Amino acid sequence: MDGRTARWQSHREERRRALIKTARKAVHALGSDASMEDIAGAAGTSKSVYYRYFGDKAGLQQAMGEVVLGQMQRRMKDAAQSAQTPREGLYAMVSAYLQMAESSPNVYAFITRLTPGEASAQDAIAASGALGNFFEQITGMIATPMRQYLGPDNEALIEYWPTAAIGLVRNAGEMWLGSAATSAKPDQATMAANITDWLCLGIAPQLKTT
Repeated sequence: MDGRTARWQSHREERRRALIKTARKAVHALGSDASMEDIAGAAGTSKSVYYRYFGDKAGLQQAMGEVVLGQMQRRMKDAAQSAQTPREGLYAMVSAYLQMAESSPNVYAFITRLTPGEASAQDAIAASGALGNFFEQITGMIATPMRQYLGPDNEALIEYWPTAAIGLVRNAGEMWLGSAATSAKPDQATMAANITDWLCLGIAPQLKTT
């Protein structure tokens, strides 16, 4: 790569990052159903620019997802590393996940769901690698404290539990995120504690038999 090509590539990457940043702000303000035209208007450019850099709306969702989910993953990893016990580690990761999703529900919905009518799927996890890679990485992260706690004799459990746990965290978290704010809705810390209890103890540990 010669100097001119390198400078052009650097400029293009810088421009792409700027477009993702302005798109993120636009989705946060306008909602997860914002169109490419809406996003481009908020960014002060034309939608053809976004199509040139991202191909289509699904491409923009993928690109934004890589940025947002990367930040979320780092936040969860940092939180887990400061924990003293496996349970504290799980709580820290669940709490960090809920905090970042709650900080902008519109952006979270935008990067995890394809717009109705888009080709291939309704869920971005089936259409792109960003969300799938994120949950794959988190699966490994939550398996670590459980592996340390349960020991090598229970390795077979670790093969299944993290995947099931991710489904519980994601589905419960997204249901909580989308529910109306009422007196019955738990706050973020309480919801994180509830999910952690479900992961570690189940919903009714007293029903466990000998």
